[in-house]
Amino acid sequence: MGNCCSQKEPPTQDGPTNSGDNNGQTSQNSQTTPQTASPSPTANAGKPSPIGTVLGRPMEDVRTSYTIGKELGRGQFGVTHSCTCKQTGEQFACKTIGKRKLSTKEDMDDVRREVQIMHHLSGQKNIVDLKGAYEDKHSVHLVMELCAGGELFDRIIAKGYYTERGAASLLRTIVQIVHTCHSMGVIHRDLKPENFLLLNGDEDAPLKATDFGLSVFYKQGYAYTYTYMNFIML
Repeated sequence: MGNCCSQKEPPTQDGPTNSGDNNGQTSQNSQTTPQTASPSPTANAGKPSPIGTVLGRPMEDVRTSYTIGKELGRGQFGVTHSCTCKQTGEQFACKTIGKRKLSTKEDMDDVRREVQIMHHLSGQKNIVDLKGAYEDKHSVHLVMELCAGGELFDRIIAKGYYTERGAASLLRTIVQIVHTCHSMGVIHRDLKPENFLLLNGDEDAPLKATDFGLSVFYKQGYAYTYTYMNFIML
């Protein structure tokens, strides 16, 4: 999938040193993000961009490279819109997190860690791919792979029930996703049907994990809390 932006993300400081087995998939630990179109030299002459308080790098306007479209979803901290790369015309999703909602240092650390973890997991088959992270004066924007099929939760409601074979296939994929995350030193910590997306509207659409806002890099000797899935409706 061609990208219209790319920037090198600094290596994660608290990430795992050994990704271990990851289901035969190659981890992109270079943490490369898409390239952002640069403002004109004239506009920026002698005026370096201020450093963002959340991502800790020069601020830039996501709208320089993307056209923001309709709202796709809304959560506690962020709103997700469709967006279109101005250079290629490709469709993505943009999760916008208002900085006014990040009232504590811990809140900002959570967003920074979410970006680091998504870069770390970039390229994995069943995990939503992060294309780029941007920060401006008011918000942090995460441009991600677009999963047009919506949430697994909504698919479950629409179907009403799954056959035993269908449920087994679904859970097998979810367990594989969890295994991939764990083998790369990441604990998701918020596993629920709302945080799994379908790539498209097909019956057999690929399932992808998303929302790593509560995720952490595993550290030996720490105790972690989890949110577990409730698939009683299956």
